[in-house]
Amino acid sequence: MQQHHRQPELVEGSLPVFVFPNELVFYADEQASHKQVLTLYNPYEFALKFKVLCTAPNKYSVVDSTGAVKPQCCVDIVIRHRDVRACHYGVYDKFRLQVSEQSQRKALGRKEVTATLRPSASQEPASLRGHDEERRTKETTADGEFYEQAAPPTAESQAVAGGPSLLSVLLGLVCVAALMLPTLGEQESTVPVYLHLSVNKKLVAAYVLGLLTMVILRT
Repeated sequence: MQQHHRQPELVEGSLPVFVFPNELVFYADEQASHKQVLTLYNPYEFALKFKVLCTAPNKYSVVDSTGAVKPQCCVDIVIRHRDVRACHYGVYDKFRLQVSEQSQRKALGRKEVTATLRPSASQEPASLRGHDEERRTKETTADGEFYEQAAPPTAESQAVAGGPSLLSVLLGLVCVAALMLPTLGEQESTVPVYLHLSVNKKLVAAYVLGLLTMVILRT
C-alpha cells in the first residue's frame, strides 16, 4: 500500500534562515566599505519571499529590501551606509531578514545581522575589538524595534521634494525673455534686428513656458 508523505506545516518563526555575513562593518575612511552585500541563501525546495527591516533605517539605503528567492538559489542584497558621521562610531544597529512562503504572509523565519560604523580599520586595536564584542553581545541580545526600509529616492522624487530644478527655472526665464523680444517685421524697435523672433518661435516659447508652469505648480 502506497503511503503519501506530506510535508509538515511550518510553524511561524521556525524556519532556519541562511545569511552571510553575520556582521557588517563600515569604515569611515574607506569609501569602498560604505557599500556592503548581504547574501541570502534558499536551500529549500520551495521559493521564499523576503523583507529587510532595520533598527535605524534612516542611516542606510537598502537596494531591493523586498523580493523573492528561487528554490536552491541565492540573492545579493546591497546595503549602503549613507550617514557617515563621527557620532555614529561604535553604535550597533541591526538588520532583520524575514522570510516566508510566497503564498503566505506569516514570517516562517528570521535572522538578525549587526551593523556598525568604525573610524578606521587601521586604528582598531585588539582591546577595542574585545570591548566592542562584549558591547555588541549585550546590545544584540536586547529586543530592538525594527522598521521597514524606505525605497531609495529616485531622481524624479528628489526633484519634486526639493522644488523646481535650476534647469527648469532657467529655461522658464529664457522663454519669458523670448516672448518679450520684438516680433520679426516690427519696424519701430530699438532692439537689433537679429534678436527679432518669428511668430512660430514665440509660439514654441509660449508652449514650453506653459509646460514648465504646470511642472512647477505640481512641485
